[in-house]
Amino acid sequence: MVHGITPDEHTWPITFSYAIGGYSTKRGLRAGLTFSLAFTVQRALASELAYLGPSRVFTFASVDYVVYLGVGTLMIAAGMVIVRQRRTVHLHLPGLRAHSLDADDGEGELLSDPRPWMPAVHGFVAGWGFGAFTIIIYTVLAPAEHSALWGWVPGAFFGLGTMDMQILAGGIFGLIAARRGLSPDDIRRLALRTAGRTLTWDGVAFVLGGAFGLAFPSAAGLSLVTGLHVHNLDHLGIAIVLVMVSVVGVGVTTLVRETRAATRAEA
Repeated sequence: MVHGITPDEHTWPITFSYAIGGYSTKRGLRAGLTFSLAFTVQRALASELAYLGPSRVFTFASVDYVVYLGVGTLMIAAGMVIVRQRRTVHLHLPGLRAHSLDADDGEGELLSDPRPWMPAVHGFVAGWGFGAFTIIIYTVLAPAEHSALWGWVPGAFFGLGTMDMQILAGGIFGLIAARRGLSPDDIRRLALRTAGRTLTWDGVAFVLGGAFGLAFPSAAGLSLVTGLHVHNLDHLGIAIVLVMVSVVGVGVTTLVRETRAATRAEA
């Protein structure tokens, strides 16, 4: 639960994006549940692998940067699916339905609702990230289980605790999108734009961060000690930078700007 509520680059930017894109409390709750349920499955699997011994395969020093590249690529792809330009080549995927929005004076955007499987895929991939909690699970808790039948339990409970907080966060983000005092069409438009742009630009930031970490691991590993005895907050490094760029720099800024633009248009 501590992992789920503290700023973490593997959970918060993705939950924010999909929950905002749901433009309702119910859809936001579902986005948080879908993402974190897939995350839980991955953690249980990795915990079992840690018990069996090959955890070193996915706990090497640069694994986070590899995950950044994978997650960033998925974020860019998802953002482009949600917000597309009519002049670009359209990507047709099963279950995706594009909606033309003509109220923007020729911006030529096609906005598509994010599908349930998108946060699920993101959750499973993001779960391979490596951090302080992961070290405890993979090197202490999972190997301490009495048999292979129970090796998955520490990872599963870690995922379930994260899920509680991410469902709550998803509901709050969805509520924020819904309570804008705008028409349903405007709410949907600004929410999908916020989600699409957040995913796209955050994906770029993650890819750049992953590439930088692989090229310059020593520099990427630098962090500022905060003195807080809370995992994810005891050191401020590249992870917290990605969270701030994602949720605050792109997500919140876009949401505020789009809300003001919609309010002026209605006035």
